Amino acid sequence: MSETSGIFLDTLAGQRSASTPIWLMRQAGRYLPEYRRVRAEAGSFLDLCYNPDLATEVTLQPIRRFGFDAAILFSDILVVPHGLGQEVAFREGEGPVLERLDGERSIDQLSLDRMPDRLAPVYQAVGQIRSALSRETALIGFAGSPWTVATYMVEGGGSKDFGRVKALAFSEPALFERLIDILEQATVRHLGAQIDAGAQAVQLFDSWAGVLPPDAFETWVTGPTQRIVSQLKREHPTVPVIGFPRQAGLLYPDYLTGTNVDGISLDSTVPLPWAASELQSRAVVQGNLDSALLFAGGDAMLQAASRIREAFRSGPHIFNLGHGVMQHTPPDNVARLVDHLRALDAGEAAA
Repeated sequence: MSETSGIFLDTLAGQRSASTPIWLMRQAGRYLPEYRRVRAEAGSFLDLCYNPDLATEVTLQPIRRFGFDAAILFSDILVVPHGLGQEVAFREGEGPVLERLDGERSIDQLSLDRMPDRLAPVYQAVGQIRSALSRETALIGFAGSPWTVATYMVEGGGSKDFGRVKALAFSEPALFERLIDILEQATVRHLGAQIDAGAQAVQLFDSWAGVLPPDAFETWVTGPTQRIVSQLKREHPTVPVIGFPRQAGLLYPDYLTGTNVDGISLDSTVPLPWAASELQSRAVVQGNLDSALLFAGGDAMLQAASRIREAFRSGPHIFNLGHGVMQHTPPDNVARLVDHLRALDAGEAAA
């Protein structure tokens, strides 16, 4: 392991190690009592995202508690539409609520020029976090991919059927392409600013990639992601990019080939043998313990973690979940998972 990069970045660069790096999506959040105390102090959720000191604190909390190999910036994918000028709020028990984009006029009101000032506190937090971490603990920046962010912007929040955004994409593809183009530019700028501030790897979350049919998946998921990755590689050639096209199923290989991401994050529905044979030979794989197993804990969690680790031991693998940590997950379960994986590493090293 490199003294200056740590096992996470070494693994993401394609190096094999006797140890398996671990971090968890949503590792900083509501399941931690220390997070809930800070959240109560912050005011609104966006106030927390835009307070560099508090965002730094909640990013570091799971590192202190569990010793993960990477920290991920505490923020949200919807700071990008907020940075572009769309009204965004988070309501308790309801989730994100956005001023719905309803046509050409509302899309034209989005402005990339607003982003630097609105999102400056996010980048300040990145710098503070990087300064606070050890050299061996990596810092991950992130953004939502254009398709997923667009779903929230057009639907006005979460959706069960994605009817509005699909109708716009299918019936007015030229107009929808304008929105996607704005989001591509915004995402490159947002990730680039995080890298400039100290992020050493970035992840693109395409949480709703799996709701599209194959041809639309190619147009609205793979294509935009490829262009974002290509631009980031031109500007930051040494910074790895992880893609997470959640629930892409059999389209995972097409996404991997078409986007040129360095790592592929797998949801928990992806079969382990298939992923090992079809994906791991072409990229570093990350994942993919079911979040509900972490919530449940016990032997079922430990056995599943062992199976995942065994399935991917022939190549570089970063242990993670197939989605984020669930709100009511007992922190002791997370500690037990980390201890279990570390014990497996130690046992193999001693053998």
